[in-house]
Amino acid sequence: QVQLEESGGGLVQAGGSLKLSCAASGRTFSTYAMGWFRQAPGKEREFVASIRWRNYITNYADSVKGRFAISRDTAKNTVYLQMNNLKPEDTAVYSCAASALHFNTNYDHQQMYHYWGQGTQVTVSS
Repeated sequence: QVQLEESGGGLVQAGGSLKLSCAASGRTFSTYAMGWFRQAPGKEREFVASIRWRNYITNYADSVKGRFAISRDTAKNTVYLQMNNLKPEDTAVYSCAASALHFNTNYDHQQMYHYWGQGTQVTVSS
């Protein structure tokens, strides 16, 4: 069982930065792939970024490549999402998720994830 709690959301102007954190409980955090997803009002939840559990390979949605960076600190049981050059279209509720799958995959589908946090709101003003 893994419990996830996001923090770091808020209101920022376009071009600004935010760093989201996702604190995980559970001794086996290091064996889970982690991902960030977001859901904007009236839209379906979409993949943002993922990081694998062993080799820390990362994957990003095209819309955030070059602007966002996912990382993880196993000692702190925490995964981060550094968001730079934010745009109004990045406004959404951001959720982190944990996957127990150990496949050679990009972890870019929400069906691959077993545990979810409640989400944190990110609002980017123009």
